[in-house]
Amino acid sequence: MSLLALQRDFRSWLTTESANAGGRIEPGTAPGLSVHLNNYRSSLMGCLAESFRTTRAWLGDQAFEAAAANHIDRLPPHSWTLDAYALDLPATLAIRYPEDPEVAELAWLECALSVAFVGADADPIDPEALARVDWDTAVLRFLPTLALLEVTTNAAAIWSAIAAEKTPPDAERIPEATFVAIWRNGLTPTFRTLDADEADALRPMIDGSGFGDLCARLVETHGAVEGPAAAGALLGQWLRDGIVRAIEPME
Repeated sequence: MSLLALQRDFRSWLTTESANAGGRIEPGTAPGLSVHLNNYRSSLMGCLAESFRTTRAWLGDQAFEAAAANHIDRLPPHSWTLDAYALDLPATLAIRYPEDPEVAELAWLECALSVAFVGADADPIDPEALARVDWDTAVLRFLPTLALLEVTTNAAAIWSAIAAEKTPPDAERIPEATFVAIWRNGLTPTFRTLDADEADALRPMIDGSGFGDLCARLVETHGAVEGPAAAGALLGQWLRDGIVRAIEPME
């Protein structure tokens, strides 16, 4: 057997426990193969348990381990780093718990916070720079760790309660789907739930829409007086959050 064929059979044994693949490896290696299989699955289980402590606390150990085992069967590692393996668990949970969407949303939130923690560094804008901005042509540039997660449940409230070691609320669907903004504040991943109006305003801004465009949209919906005031209030909130890293003229 060539080295490549041996490697493929060994991978097939680990990922699918293929009896055919295991039988093609050297006779008498069955006990050793079982040890490797146990170590492989234990490593992946440990990775998932470490990456989703809050989700595990919500589901309970037994249910989480069953879901993690299902994920390991469904999807083998596909990256050079084990850290990437955790990124796909929320999709498995969405399939496994279609009637309990808070489970997958809780895992997505937890995953996004982990991604924000290792994201690229950037500092919030210096407030003194605001005096030099031409707001008619201004484009806001946000932290590279900023991400928006669409939610249909109170998963954010569940996460906050569990993280604070308090009794979490019962899961419930929110009346209207909205977004949670996730970013890293200094060295600390954080998040905030947005109302529908703020979410509608922030999404195009992240994609590069100008601040003047935001003001124009808000004037159309709120009037000539309240529209600019609403835009200013949103800008003030984003500056207080520290998610704006620069304000540049539109190209």
